[in-house]
Amino acid sequence: MRIVVASGKGGTGKTTVATGLALVMAQAGPPPLFLDCDVEAPNAHFFLKPALSRREDVNLLIPQVDLARCTFCGRCAEVCQYHAIAVLNRNVMVFPELCHGCGSCTLNCPERAITETPHVIGVLEAGQTPAGIDFARGLLNIGEPMASPVIRALKKWRTAAPGQTVIVDAPPGTSCPVVEAMHGADLALLVTEPTPFGLHDLRLAVELARHLSIPAAAIINRDGIGDDGVERFCREAGLPVLMRIPFDRELAAGLARGRPLPEISPAHRAQLGALAGRLLEEARA
Repeated sequence: MRIVVASGKGGTGKTTVATGLALVMAQAGPPPLFLDCDVEAPNAHFFLKPALSRREDVNLLIPQVDLARCTFCGRCAEVCQYHAIAVLNRNVMVFPELCHGCGSCTLNCPERAITETPHVIGVLEAGQTPAGIDFARGLLNIGEPMASPVIRALKKWRTAAPGQTVIVDAPPGTSCPVVEAMHGADLALLVTEPTPFGLHDLRLAVELARHLSIPAAAIINRDGIGDDGVERFCREAGLPVLMRIPFDRELAAGLARGRPLPEISPAHRAQLGALAGRLLEEARA
């Protein structure tokens, strides 16, 4: 079973839930595979404390044009849907920041004047946590504009063993990197907060999950603040609320010190354990 923990906005407690769920699963049965796909600001390692022992670069193939062979026909620019290459008079301009490394320009060049050069945009790291969780994360290099290729590479690099549960900590929001992280999931756990901002972004996250045909459920963090708008939306949308985490100073202080939720609160450890059991039972059904 592949579970993606997502949120329409940052700061809702998405990583808190994802790491807590991974820890209780590791205690109850075979440890899951944990993928930190928030490659622009990964922080699951603060809670899971992996010993990172493997590392691999992520390359994007950027076109280079041999002007001596090029006839400036413009075919490369025609097939590039990202407008990353332009032919102007007797010159070809490549914009690496727009290039997705799809290779269409290279394949369609009639003169074979285009080659592809690897450009390192990030890194993948993996290792084991003290709880026995298989952990892997991606890191986008500073200044690079596109996170999706790193997420895609991470998901291909570390795959689950037969029967192993996968927990994906997605980036915040509903943009392309989130779509890439959610793709292929069996369930989306959408972490939200009971505020107008939380409701607005939960709506977007639910819409995205439904567009991708992924069943979704909600977890309400900081329960007790704000209003009842999120609760009403969940009822009206048929979105089950699987867990509520109260707005609590002790929880916040523990998380700020890098303590995972099951370690801070026995009550929430039991809640997460019940949630994990329910999800695994549904996966086996």
